[in-house]
Amino acid sequence: MTRIQIELPEATAQAARAAGLLTPQALARLLNEALKRQQAADALLSIAERVAAASIPPMSEEEIDAEVKAARAERRARARDR
Repeated sequence: MTRIQIELPEATAQAARAAGLLTPQALARLLNEALKRQQAADALLSIAERVAAASIPPMSEEEIDAEVKAARAERRARARDR
């Protein structure tokens, strides 16, 4: 285990304590969620860099919407087939 000491403004500490966010479990959960978001952002930026390097033209909003709808329909179909 690692012990971490932080300094917060008193109002922030009181609000976090009242919300139950200063427990080891809550802090671990918050940090794990932040790490997942950071990893997702890094992956997205990595993909964006590769797309830019490949000179792939950007998709229109209509094309993106169609792709999202197709992916959702495919996911629903797979769920029905289970």
